[in-house]
Amino acid sequence: MDIKQLIYLCNLERERHFGRAAEASFVSQPTLSMRLKNLEKELDLNLINRGNNFEGFTAEGLRVLSWAREIVAVYEGLKLEVESLKQGLSGTLRIGVMPQCSISLARLIKAVSDEHPGLDYRVSEVSADQLIEALSSHAVDIGIGFFEFSTLNELRFQLVPIDDGGVDVVYHPKHFPQLVGTTLLSAKQAAALPLCLSEPSRYFRRYLDSHFRQSGLELRPTLVSTSIFQLMQGVFVGVGCALVPRGHLIDEMHPALQRCPLDIPPMSRHAAMVVAEAGRATSLAQHFFNAAALWIARQPPLNIK
Repeated sequence: MDIKQLIYLCNLERERHFGRAAEASFVSQPTLSMRLKNLEKELDLNLINRGNNFEGFTAEGLRVLSWAREIVAVYEGLKLEVESLKQGLSGTLRIGVMPQCSISLARLIKAVSDEHPGLDYRVSEVSADQLIEALSSHAVDIGIGFFEFSTLNELRFQLVPIDDGGVDVVYHPKHFPQLVGTTLLSAKQAAALPLCLSEPSRYFRRYLDSHFRQSGLELRPTLVSTSIFQLMQGVFVGVGCALVPRGHLIDEMHPALQRCPLDIPPMSRHAAMVVAEAGRATSLAQHFFNAAALWIARQPPLNIK
């Protein structure tokens, strides 16, 4: 067994297709198939359900795959560590972020980049459960999302809380002139508005839906999307208003839009930036975490503008 076989296995999981997995692995399809068959022979296990096309993994294959993901992630982290030791703080940092957090990730990255210009970034949007798993398996170096702090402490993650400034209703005054000058919008008033919202599986959307249901109300989105860009375009043209965590958007990017606070209790989970415990985090991740923590600490409270 060697690391390349495990990388091929992980690429096959991601691509769900032998040809595309071979391309991602920079080998021919026959080479990839042969190496995976050799792995099965060495382990004396059938890992892959084969037909005319890839048909998924066997139960044994899924068990092996979970180990392969962690081994490959640690291997990639080791390569980054070696590069940083040879060249100083440089390389690609993998950040997993839950959609619609109470922080502008771009501003955070820019602040750290000014201090450590040798860093590059690969950002993936993931769900709450996926983010914990990705951090635990070293598939990402840094996590930003909503967490139960007790869970993070049990897993020995380092964390920096992110200020919860509440929720804003974002609207275009041309299309919703009745909201101009509003200093606080009630849940009942928000429920009467057409809304542009993220899909129901997102944690922030679940939090909104739960509160409104408990208040005997129901949100009525006219536009639902996984794309924040599409949602904000919908707000701009007047399809509806958006409900967003304060601090998530950069106001200067949307000068035509206005916002007012929504009267809603805080989330049960807390926003935070997370990294593996000291000693297990890579040098790259730890340096980013330390610099980002200082930047977060310097940010003023998310006051209502």
